[in-house]
Amino acid sequence: MVEKTDWEARVANLLKAELKRKGVTYAQLVEKLAEIGVDEKEVNIRNKLARGKFSAAFLVQCLEAVDAKEIRI
Repeated sequence: MVEKTDWEARVANLLKAELKRKGVTYAQLVEKLAEIGVDEKEVNIRNKLARGKFSAAFLVQCLEAVDAKEIRI
């Protein structure tokens, strides 16, 4: 099994922190993504963030869905 890299962990933590900052749960994120036309299931989001493996497009979709205008890197 491949371990997630430091970069993958950093990006996953960045998204998790933004969700926490916005007070958005994974269930709420599913609803917010649906509002912008992105079909995801809560379990899939949970798995993506746990693994740290997701596309840049998914990251931007999540940030757009929670109305994040800027992120802290």
